[in-house]
Amino acid sequence: MGNRLLRRTGLALVIIGLLSLPALANSGGPPYLNGDGNPTAEYGCSCHNNGQISDRAVIMITGVPIQYNPSEDYDFTIKVADAHVLAGDDGNVKAGFVITSGEIGTFSWDDEQNLRIAEDSNKDVSHSETSDTGVWDLTWTAPSEDSGDIHFWIAGNSVNGDGAPGDDDYWNMLSFTINAPETIQQDDTSATLETRTISVGAYDALFLIEESPEAEEQERQARIAESVFSNGNQLYWASLVALIVGAVFQRELLERRYGEGPEPLAMELAYPQAFRRSIAAILSLYIAVNWTADGNNWFLTGVAYFCAAWALYGVYRTILAARAPVKAGDMM
Repeated sequence: MGNRLLRRTGLALVIIGLLSLPALANSGGPPYLNGDGNPTAEYGCSCHNNGQISDRAVIMITGVPIQYNPSEDYDFTIKVADAHVLAGDDGNVKAGFVITSGEIGTFSWDDEQNLRIAEDSNKDVSHSETSDTGVWDLTWTAPSEDSGDIHFWIAGNSVNGDGAPGDDDYWNMLSFTINAPETIQQDDTSATLETRTISVGAYDALFLIEESPEAEEQERQARIAESVFSNGNQLYWASLVALIVGAVFQRELLERRYGEGPEPLAMELAYPQAFRRSIAAILSLYIAVNWTADGNNWFLTGVAYFCAAWALYGVYRTILAARAPVKAGDMM
């Protein structure tokens, strides 16, 4: 009786697991075939948003040529986003995609890109991890010979990131064609042979994007904060340097007025001290000049100049100390 119960329980769990598989999102990238057995890039997603296409998912691809040249590389940038987010409102911030060229030509990408060959495919490409930016860069290399017009399909989705398909996940499809070599002859209007951007999705999100008042206010506050931070840093460090320089000048004036100066320093100590400070001044000045020529961070460049000036002032004080007359009290 007990064994029979265990077998039935195990069978029920297996059935439940199999039934739940279609409900799991492919966060590691969609397979070549969707749940209906059709190519995902050409027929779309069968799980998200109950399998319904939505123009709320915006797909854009840049760098697409009018026609290809054999064996030439073309750099594509694919962007998938929620139309609400593009308009400055709240929405889905994670995205994925799959692209196919009918296995004509080859795709390649840098290792830093979260991309992979789609499951059960030889050349189709999909994301390997759901992206927070929805932007991917990849290169398509045209076939080595004229293969006629080449048709591309992209399926992209904008999801809420909860790991499961639902009504709040939106997907869309984009298709385009790259013409065969010498389809268009280059003439005075060379713009016809330049690359283009192709997109699909909500018209307002693509062409009539107007930021909401909340988004505009957020941007304004961010600009104010950045300005306060930048100006505050400049004023703080400028004031600190002014105080230090002022204090040094004040000491020099008072020492001259009252006939005082640094305590005497023996020559066997003055020479190595002056040498060390001179080296520090030369190195700091060298770094500062190089950073200035390279246009590096103004703050670090200013620090380097200040260190050079401070080291030179140290050399000057060392010389004064070495020349200072030895008094009776200094010899005790």
